[in-house]
Amino acid sequence: MADNWRADAERLRDARPGHVLFLCVANSARSQLAEGIGRSLAPEGVRVSSAGSEPSSVRPQAIAALAEIGIDITSHESTAIESVERPVDAVITLCAEEVCPVWLGSALRVHWGLPDPAAVEGSPAEQLAAFRAVRDELRHRLAVVFS
Repeated sequence: MADNWRADAERLRDARPGHVLFLCVANSARSQLAEGIGRSLAPEGVRVSSAGSEPSSVRPQAIAALAEIGIDITSHESTAIESVERPVDAVITLCAEEVCPVWLGSALRVHWGLPDPAAVEGSPAEQLAAFRAVRDELRHRLAVVFS
């Protein structure tokens, strides 16, 4: 998960976007984690949302991983890109193994390719551990963006 994310995070911080959008395919795991964390860290007045090119449903492991750190996303729903309220100032794509959705509107674009925790097979404990790893990485990166 280590790449040049810090420069991108600093660029986002310096841009002071009013609306940050997280994108992936299903809007069920990574982008939901990012939206929940982003909302908890963003200053007042900054809108944080997420969407996917093929929305499905929010993974229970994403809900559980965020609940462990006091963030409640039980009311979140998977959203289609076409439903995103505009304008969007910054778009962060989170796909790694699959083809990321494309944002056609104008916005500062950053790509943070993180592994899809929903793709992890194994015991429920192993699956939850994958969600925790992505959660923790997103917390680390978003703390820079919203510092």
